[in-house]
Amino acid sequence: MVKIISEKAPAKINLYLRVVGRRADGYHELDSAMFPLSLCDELSLELRPAAARAVTIRCDQPAIPADDQNLAARAARRFMEEFGGVYQVAIELRKRIPAGAGLGGGSSDAAAVIRAMAALLRVNDRARLVALAASIGADVPFFIDPRPARIGGIGERITVLSNPPRLELVVAVPPIEVATAGIFGALKREGWSGPLVDADLGKLGADGIPESMLVNDLEAVAAARHPEILKLKALLKESGAHAAAMSGSGGAVFGIFGAVDQAARAAEFIRTRSNSASVFVTHTIQSLTEIDRL
Repeated sequence: MVKIISEKAPAKINLYLRVVGRRADGYHELDSAMFPLSLCDELSLELRPAAARAVTIRCDQPAIPADDQNLAARAARRFMEEFGGVYQVAIELRKRIPAGAGLGGGSSDAAAVIRAMAALLRVNDRARLVALAASIGADVPFFIDPRPARIGGIGERITVLSNPPRLELVVAVPPIEVATAGIFGALKREGWSGPLVDADLGKLGADGIPESMLVNDLEAVAAARHPEILKLKALLKESGAHAAAMSGSGGAVFGIFGAVDQAARAAEFIRTRSNSASVFVTHTIQSLTEIDRL
């Protein structure tokens, strides 16, 4: 019997990203606040019994890989390995989140596949689903149930934030893909900020986010390799953002605005001055329930 389901896969920003240590296996430990966005990919998944396991993926952007380099395809294969069953899995992906931009698109797509297959096959073991997500990528567990959260370790420690504000944003992405491993590899210990003081999380209020909170320890390294990042950040500030920063390992930068109309005007301003950048007006969301209503 053929089963079909659709899922949305939201992008994210790192409101701040601070390096707090490095493990023996080489992975950096982080302290970060991640917020899911209304900007999202859309995915449909078709599942049918088969004689042998197979995963195919079609994307409306031909440059996106269709093999196991694509985390969505990898997630489908790993799901069958973990929970059993022999299926042909066909994934259709409508891509809106720029790749290699620090917005978590690939990780969110993988989590959407896990959610879709869990729903179709009636798998309710959250602990195993999260462990499966972690085996695919450090950001994937966050996207299993994406909510504004403080992230620790290499991404496995997730503490949902209470009463987080909705942030009106402009996200600007230069026409580059940033290699995350290369950015972390070039980061020096003196560039680590250490953890955010717990009391500072109380500043995440509706009256605005202080720019001093928007620390990203990877920004200097990424901007040294890709000067476009700082140019777009400067344009965001010039357009009226009261705070701006890079997300993840880049190259996306975001600006925070007081209202959606201000964000819309700022996006037009940036487009007229940087026609090579992809510019999005978006906002943070509290849960997948909210994005399903968009």
